[in-house]
Amino acid sequence: MKVHLDINDSYQETVITIQCKEADQTILDLLHDIKRSETPFIVGQQGEMQHLLKPENIHLFRVQNESVHAITAEGAFKVKEKLYELEEQLSSGKFVRLSKSVIANLYELSHFEASFHGTLRVYFHSGETEYVSRHYVNGIKEALKLNRRKP
Repeated sequence: MKVHLDINDSYQETVITIQCKEADQTILDLLHDIKRSETPFIVGQQGEMQHLLKPENIHLFRVQNESVHAITAEGAFKVKEKLYELEEQLSSGKFVRLSKSVIANLYELSHFEASFHGTLRVYFHSGETEYVSRHYVNGIKEALKLNRRKP
């Protein structure tokens, strides 16, 4: 696959063109990731105030009391979206599903601890901890593999 980047001050907007013989899974994944990267902010509610949250500042999304909350360094914010909607909107290279009730920002993860039951305990830079259910362990491994540099 060849990649060409053309930067020019005269361009009014960014246009992405993909030329291919057929749209295989790699191309479809790329298109999906491009669409996901267009999420500029998420609206979160804290008390009566509405806040604009940048996805990169969100440590994780957690279901609490049947509603979804974005956890940041500034606290927890209730969001209107469901977890599956957030999963579709957010970049798969930055966010990953840990369980039925948690989506995490990969760049906020500190370290992991394996358990005998096949689950992982995830530690965040903020001090938060969550468990990765066995169903999502392979997804975490794959996401981390994708973010590794090639030797």
